[in-house]
Amino acid sequence: MTTTNNNIAAAKPLAPTAWLIDLVLLGALWGASFLFMRIGAAEFGALPTAAVRVAIAALFLLPIALLRGQGPSLAKHWKASFAVGVFNSGMPFALFCFALLTINTGLAAVLNATTPMFGALVAWAWFRERPAGSRIVGLVIGFAGVAMLASRSAGLHAGASGNAALFAVLACLGACLCYGISASATRAHLGGVPALTTATGSQIGATLFLALPAFWLWPAQMPSLRAWLALLALGIACTGVAYILFFRLIERAGPARALTVTFLVPVFALFYGAVFLGENITQWMLICAAVIVCGVALSTGIVKLGSPRKASA
Repeated sequence: MTTTNNNIAAAKPLAPTAWLIDLVLLGALWGASFLFMRIGAAEFGALPTAAVRVAIAALFLLPIALLRGQGPSLAKHWKASFAVGVFNSGMPFALFCFALLTINTGLAAVLNATTPMFGALVAWAWFRERPAGSRIVGLVIGFAGVAMLASRSAGLHAGASGNAALFAVLACLGACLCYGISASATRAHLGGVPALTTATGSQIGATLFLALPAFWLWPAQMPSLRAWLALLALGIACTGVAYILFFRLIERAGPARALTVTFLVPVFALFYGAVFLGENITQWMLICAAVIVCGVALSTGIVKLGSPRKASA
């Protein structure tokens, strides 16, 4: 998951199939990111995996930003965009990589779906935007789903202990909290800044943040070609290209519809994990995922309780 600028204009009229294609592609890319993070983290370690990911994304996005004439904008807003990158990419990517050393990709992706709920909580604390009615119900339901998911050992790697699972779940939730903080920080300090500038600056900032820790923790044995290819796909496709798709989706379909990609990511992640990694999808994981998705839908206002007339008003 990533952040958006608050001042994005209203969606432009467009055939539904056009933005639906972007939505599905984005869900597929972000769902695959958990697969590639797990492959990379197994050989590189958590911090080096996150560092290589953002470095590749920065190298991919920077030439695009410069070619589009956004160099002056990037130079003007580098402090804010670099700082946002710490919470938007640096910390959450490292936390998810750490978690994937213990839990399966599908479980991590389901927990990632709580990001909009943390975004609502941070906005409540930061901007005093108190959620009301169905949104509060959604927050309660969503976090109840997380508690249900954490209460059992579903989605653990072979030999992983219950304590390790708890830390992994907390790491995922910490990453989602970072996403929520970065969203409000972007809104507060990067309003009016082009989305590509924010995306590029955030990846550069995340790279600088992770560079030294990754150097200290770099694996003694050279990772395999498979691991390198996984990080290359992670940086270019799942981060660089995904950023472009995400911001284009917001422009074409609006922020509310773009937010529904949150529901697609776990579906793709569960599928990739089962097909390519042989991960087991339990009935309990699916039940908890359904509870969390319901909570997210309510807490973000995509679905509202009450009569259609009241919801329309």
